[in-house]
Amino acid sequence: MTNIVKFRFESVDLMRISNEIRTKVFIEEQNVDPEIEYEYEEQGNYYLLFYDETPIATARWRTTDKGIKLERFALLKEHRNMGLGTILLEKILSDVKKFNKPIYLHSQVIAKNYYQRAGFVEEGDHFFEADIEHVKMEYKGI
Repeated sequence: MTNIVKFRFESVDLMRISNEIRTKVFIEEQNVDPEIEYEYEEQGNYYLLFYDETPIATARWRTTDKGIKLERFALLKEHRNMGLGTILLEKILSDVKKFNKPIYLHSQVIAKNYYQRAGFVEEGDHFFEADIEHVKMEYKGI
């Protein structure tokens, strides 16, 4: 059983849980510098995915001058490849499509096929963020 909770930066307890997941995935697993990981926090619209009442994934979106940017998708390792990340992505897409703005993200190259299956298309050259190869992807729908 899954449940998704939406919240803003001001929800201190939910932000703490979200940050714990991000710390495990990005800082501990992928060695991302915390100063890079925790930026634009106040601008985000956050989500937590609960599985059997346990928080296992988080993500956010924010408005930029280029449209709606989806960011910080983090799913705990032991829950990957079960379709749970797709549930979270579909919920966020459902929420942001109504703004009628371009929807994009910077995908780690190792995850680009996941986003392509969800309707995202590569845009431009690969680049590095936090020493991890990324590519910009824009949502075109499926």
